[in-house]
Amino acid sequence: MVPELLKGVAHIAALESAEPGAILGGKFDRGETTLEIDAGRILPVCRYLHEAERFDRLADLTAVDWLPRDPRFDIIYHLHSTTRHLRLRLKCRVPDGAAEIDSVSSVWGSADWHEREVFDLFGVAFRGHPNLRRIMMPDDWEGHPLRKDYPVFGQKYGYKDR
Repeated sequence: MVPELLKGVAHIAALESAEPGAILGGKFDRGETTLEIDAGRILPVCRYLHEAERFDRLADLTAVDWLPRDPRFDIIYHLHSTTRHLRLRLKCRVPDGAAEIDSVSSVWGSADWHEREVFDLFGVAFRGHPNLRRIMMPDDWEGHPLRKDYPVFGQKYGYKDR
């Protein structure tokens, strides 16, 4: 559901019309627009925004672990339209037990590395990613270091909580 404040924004109204029900909420705060998107609809939403609304640049893709909240993770996309001089933030909530979401690397090639980083450090998988593997930690590393329940001193070296 698009908040009243954002209903008059042309590209948001067009998105709601093209992908009804995909927008779960949103806000405009400190000059920035954020839309909460149904995680199961992120790929068609991003395709629409890229093709029809000319959001030609994925500036960033990251995650936040909100343990103990359920759903645990927010996957956050920062989009930029270089021709229209617009910015838009998308957020999707992903539960811990099925920590996965569709890859948007087919829409923006730069998503490849961003998604690999989120996979490596948070353990969120991206369905349809062409080469989903660790990018920062060694292949034999156990766990995902940016999760809130990851031990402060790391699992690999046998440190115990102090």
